[in-house]
Amino acid sequence: MERFKHLVAASLLALSALCTAEPGVSDNAITLGMSAPLSGTNGAYGSEMQQTIQAYFAQVNAAGGINGRKLELVALDDGYETERAVANTQSLIKDKQAFALLSFFGSSPTEATMNKVFGPAGVPLVGTISGAPTLRQPIAQNPNSRFMFHVRASYLDETSAIVNQLVALGIRNIAVLYQNDGFGQAGLDGVTAALQKHELKPAAVGTVERNAIDVSAAVQAISKASPQAVVMVSLYKPTSAFVRAMKQAGQHPMFMTVSPVGTEQLVQELGKEARGIGISQVVPYPWNDTIPVVREYQKLAAKAGQYSYYGLEAYITARVMVEGLRRSGRDLSREKLVSALESINNVDFGGYRVSYSNSARSGSRFVEMTVIGPGGKLLR
Repeated sequence: MERFKHLVAASLLALSALCTAEPGVSDNAITLGMSAPLSGTNGAYGSEMQQTIQAYFAQVNAAGGINGRKLELVALDDGYETERAVANTQSLIKDKQAFALLSFFGSSPTEATMNKVFGPAGVPLVGTISGAPTLRQPIAQNPNSRFMFHVRASYLDETSAIVNQLVALGIRNIAVLYQNDGFGQAGLDGVTAALQKHELKPAAVGTVERNAIDVSAAVQAISKASPQAVVMVSLYKPTSAFVRAMKQAGQHPMFMTVSPVGTEQLVQELGKEARGIGISQVVPYPWNDTIPVVREYQKLAAKAGQYSYYGLEAYITARVMVEGLRRSGRDLSREKLVSALESINNVDFGGYRVSYSNSARSGSRFVEMTVIGPGGKLLR
């Protein structure tokens, strides 16, 4: 009889644990979710991140996982479309039972998912390819921001670095090409704010629609100003189309762009015509093996035979997530993960520092300028 009582008590305890267990957490696994473009025009971006994260998770799992649990990644393709990203995030949380999220892509998709899905659900997201201010509002202003942990610098940081370099070179006639969405608008605002500090304003502006490459109207508008430089806040396909069209129109300004463009993709798309384009970067040079985090990433990516900025950023993002999970302990909960991530303050991940607090989610302000040189080689 006594033994029966113990069995009943143990069963009730196990049942209670199951009932109170966080979604996506079992005795031996933690499920993490990701939504990004994995196919189509911008599929190279998400695929690069997914492959890197899966390789790193496999490395962590081979070493015993996180507090005895293996990491499982569920990645869904959103095609860089906001509505699909929202639907994916709902599916990841409700259907796939993701405990937490990482490496989303794009300003508008991430803003929509933060305010409509993962923020209200209290599910943390670590890292998104966006530096938009709408994702960086103070928590007191937007409570959903509490669950967004950035790993990269903001577009304000990037555009300030670009404008400051141009002005230092004596360039003052500066135009802007921007993608007509949250990403592009944030970049335009950043360039405008940086120019104002030098008592300047954009000489001309042109737009291109998201997931489109028709830049004819933008070329016409910007050519009229004969700019010395154009800051392009767009992804690699429209950026390439714009550079080619400007040259065909007899315009040869200095072309500058921000990190989401995808350096490797831009070089592949433009070939020799990519030479001279300046790009702001938000993670260290992926080919510099003197930096510990880069060296570790290179070992991970060696099988693929190539390194990239998107791959390195995904690796750092996955490292931050793993650090948060480790600090959360065996008794995992989403609130514990939020608190654990907040405790990552000025932590050195091997040459790349990340800082959060109970009121700050910026992560990093690291920005450096690069330029595409002969043969597509990126120079610092």
